[in-house]
Amino acid sequence: MAGPLGDAEVRRRLGELPGWEVVDGRLHRAFTFADFSEAFGFMTRVALAAEKLNHHPDWSNSWNTVTVDIVSHAAGGITDACFALARACAAAGRSAS
Repeated sequence: MAGPLGDAEVRRRLGELPGWEVVDGRLHRAFTFADFSEAFGFMTRVALAAEKLNHHPDWSNSWNTVTVDIVSHAAGGITDACFALARACAAAGRSAS
């Protein structure tokens, strides 16, 4: 397993992912949708991508908002796989504000 990325590399890659930030050592973003159905659809699309990547987010849903946190517990930080999952979230959440 690859180790965590350095702080400078994480900052560089964050520049490629609008709306994402690092909070408490995790990639973090809140996605807001028009309604619950859109939010749930987003979660379903991300779940399928997460299974393919074998990397799963910590997340929560409250009506039209899905809050996503991504970190590799095994590696002890943010890894390439974390950014791959964040990109999948961004693609699945294009209708989010």
